[in-house]
Amino acid sequence: MQALLDNYVAVLLASVIGSILVASALITSRLLAPYSTSKQKRISYECGMLPAAGPARSQIHIRYYLFAILFLIFDVEAVFLFPWAVTFLDVGKAAFYEMVIFIVVLGAGLAYAWKKGVLQWK
Repeated sequence: MQALLDNYVAVLLASVIGSILVASALITSRLLAPYSTSKQKRISYECGMLPAAGPARSQIHIRYYLFAILFLIFDVEAVFLFPWAVTFLDVGKAAFYEMVIFIVVLGAGLAYAWKKGVLQWK
């Protein structure tokens, strides 16, 4: 029972110290940072251009969605690849061949995207 309480005390202590550090950082930045309001500062910044005052809904090209999907594919690859690389010597040959198949499938997806011209900025 005492070991269980010791674990909770450590978590509680870390939470309190973390909360104090975050609060002190926010308070210090509010006190020390220069602060002024103007009409120019309240305008949203979009790549140096003034925001359009047109309709709120605009059409977005499908290429942006494809970029996002490619990013997710390779992000998922990194999530699987790093733990596998850490335990590479312990997992055996079967895991090696499974990872080779996984990378080949991702390579095929990249080749398909490349063939379709998704990676070319127009």
